[in-house]
Amino acid sequence: MWRGLRLRLDVIQRKILDERVESASPKNAKKQEKDSKIPWFMASGFLLFWALLFFSVVMPLFYRLPAALTIEDISKGGFIAERAQANLYDFANIGTKVVGSDGNENKTVKFLLKELALIEDQLLDDYFDIEIDVQIASGSYIKWELVNMYQAVQNIVVKLTPKNCTSENYLLVNSHFDSQPTSPSAGDAGHMVVTILEVLRVIATTKQTFEHPIIFLINGSEENSLQASHGFISQHKWAPFCKVVINLDAAGSGGREILFQTGPNNPWLVDYYKQNAKHPFSTTMAEEIFQTGLIPSDTDFGIFRTYGKLIGLDIGQCFNGYVYHTRYDRVDVIPRASLQNTGDNVLALVRAFSNATELHDTTANPSGNTIFFDVLGLYFISYSESNGIIFNYAVAGTTIVLIFVSLLRTASSSNVSAGHVVGWFILIIVLQVIALLLGLGLPVVVTYLFDMYGLSLTYYSTPALLIGLYVCPTLIGFSLPSFVYLKLQRDEKISFAKQLQLVLHGHATILAILGIGLTLYGLRTTYVVTWTLLFYVIPLAINLLTTLHDRGFAWTAVLKVVQVIPFLYNSYLFYTFIVVLTPMMGRFGLSTNPDLIVSALTALGTIFSLGFLVLLVHMSRRSSLIFLGLLAVTALTVYIASSTQIGFPYRPKTNVQRVPYLQVRRVFYEYDGTVSKDESGYLFNFQDRRGAAPLKGTKVNLTGLVSMASDCEKHMLCGVPLYDHRWVESRENGMWLPREQPVETPSVPVLELLSKTVLPNNKTVRFEFNLTCPDHTSLFIQPYDDVTVSNWSFLLSYTVQYTPPYHIYFSYGIDNAPLNFFMELTKSDGDFDVPLFQLGISAQYMHTEGDDLSRKFAASFPSYAAIVQWPAIYQRYIY
Repeated sequence: MWRGLRLRLDVIQRKILDERVESASPKNAKKQEKDSKIPWFMASGFLLFWALLFFSVVMPLFYRLPAALTIEDISKGGFIAERAQANLYDFANIGTKVVGSDGNENKTVKFLLKELALIEDQLLDDYFDIEIDVQIASGSYIKWELVNMYQAVQNIVVKLTPKNCTSENYLLVNSHFDSQPTSPSAGDAGHMVVTILEVLRVIATTKQTFEHPIIFLINGSEENSLQASHGFISQHKWAPFCKVVINLDAAGSGGREILFQTGPNNPWLVDYYKQNAKHPFSTTMAEEIFQTGLIPSDTDFGIFRTYGKLIGLDIGQCFNGYVYHTRYDRVDVIPRASLQNTGDNVLALVRAFSNATELHDTTANPSGNTIFFDVLGLYFISYSESNGIIFNYAVAGTTIVLIFVSLLRTASSSNVSAGHVVGWFILIIVLQVIALLLGLGLPVVVTYLFDMYGLSLTYYSTPALLIGLYVCPTLIGFSLPSFVYLKLQRDEKISFAKQLQLVLHGHATILAILGIGLTLYGLRTTYVVTWTLLFYVIPLAINLLTTLHDRGFAWTAVLKVVQVIPFLYNSYLFYTFIVVLTPMMGRFGLSTNPDLIVSALTALGTIFSLGFLVLLVHMSRRSSLIFLGLLAVTALTVYIASSTQIGFPYRPKTNVQRVPYLQVRRVFYEYDGTVSKDESGYLFNFQDRRGAAPLKGTKVNLTGLVSMASDCEKHMLCGVPLYDHRWVESRENGMWLPREQPVETPSVPVLELLSKTVLPNNKTVRFEFNLTCPDHTSLFIQPYDDVTVSNWSFLLSYTVQYTPPYHIYFSYGIDNAPLNFFMELTKSDGDFDVPLFQLGISAQYMHTEGDDLSRKFAASFPSYAAIVQWPAIYQRYIY
């Protein structure tokens, strides 16, 4: 036994000596490298280890929620999720809350006032004063290339003031209570409404005072082009005193809420979030992506920022966006712990900001943007953009310097010239550029092929398919060039271990150059590149400071250990965007292939998470088997996604296909008052790339469905009752299904020409109209070529900024008074006895199901289709 042990020790000693000093014999060196390589199955296990780490650490932390407090915990003085959940049940049971409907204007307002009255009864009168105001606002503003005009929309406004308070600087906390059609709006934004109620209740009943008054605004028209927030900030008596806003909204339901916009400027806002948010969840990357307009949503935050010059935080629910704006946005998909998560954060932030000295003069605070991100929900890191620039350059520069030192060490230990090593390294950099392009390109190829055969969104209900569709092709493409190089290279002067080290250096060099370039471009998201590089620089420095750098594959040990940190963070970060953006791809429209976005994010996440690690697979004796395994997974996934029900995107209730359409009657009146067209049909505005294809073969009869493209060429804005700016933007992708029986609408808009008067200059004519219409109506106005609008009732600046056809979007809440408006048209020849302009009235009856035939048609859709439909009428006049 002792003899066997002695022999083993001798073998180990010889291996250590061999690693310390490179053998001068190429034959011995090759044998040593072959012996030091790991078996292929161990390399496969190496990749599986990182997959296991993701599923066992990243995902549990990503979905982690705090324990929900109950009524029994009321003595703790914190946010009570059980009480908020009870309010949420009552809120959701009201049903849909479309602006102008009884549910929104009466039932929800009564519910909120009842809850506020209960809070007022519990108020600690010795500590606070409370004022409750119901604001009824009317106004207009320009947004999304149209005039948004509103009449009598409602806001519930609460002012909580500490006794003997002298501060005239208020904190504003906002969310909205209205909804989209069909949605009970438990998530968007009932979750936030009941959070505000509970936060107000806790503060008003706790003997803990604060410095600045707090305005709690629950506005009644956010889904309707953000109108109510404009009404508050432009008209309410308390609005001029508001300095900072915490805006609460949702693009999902349940889970954690994300901080996705800050500022503008004022880095102290992020500092307060860092110091006070109990469950941080945020990233600069989310802010920059949102502000590009990629996300098909907007929030009141932009209104407060633009029209009130407010600064603040924009926070929103983002998980489970599949139910967003559908009838499945219900209480049962919101865990009580999710309410606790939001409540803990909002309560802490409100208390902090209401005591912030910075509110005394927000203009005197430091300017500049901030780089911020949470790490697995456990820590929050933030620093100024200026420091970030320095940090980016410092890490990129250090990377390049240490790689250069490593090249010199390699040349010295290999007994070759530095020029010889640099020559090979330049070739490796070129190969790594190709590797990066292949890593990003192969998933795009998969995306293109699937889209070509009408198979986009296969991952929509089964996100696990992303592994085979995009992750595996990325790993293959990214590591293939270096695999070929290491197999074919014949430079026996530099060991295989050193060649592999140069390959990793090549990837690091590209990241360093990328980091410098993105920093110059001004992208704060560059922090992802910088922190990824930092955790390559650290093991490289350790290896250079020790003998590990020159001892075969010994340098990989430190690298593997340190790479745990960037792997955990980068996989967490990009998984966040996959979770948030995948449901949004179901409402991204027909024009753009959403798989390009998801595949790009998945590929980038794979490269940043595993870029350095996957290259270590080349240490395997038969790494080609690993490539074949990855290829097999891809092939199997492609088959499953394209040929089985697993790849079908939609599922009833959970992952629905959004199908908005209108029951349309359109009537064209000519200049002499005769009717040239009177027809009915269904106008579809399909929300995802597959369009009508998933409905073929189901019970719904789409025979005769045609594109609106030809109508869009002939008629002003296609000659149909387009609903809002999104319908206008996607109008050429609209689909028309004619029906013989006329659509019955609850009423018909009545347009009355009150007068037509030629003004004294004889070149201008004034039209005055009275329009009786439903609570969601658009006016489309198209002057003829020789006619211009010189004045009208609407915002005149709109005609300066935009070209015809003009779009006036008009809605009302509790006041259904007719719309009176005038138009003054100028014509150089003064001939006003000819057609001067077209006027289209697009009237939407959003809170009614329609006639019997329409209800029967709606009932024929498959269970996985979430239809959103209502009657609408379009009247085209020529004056």
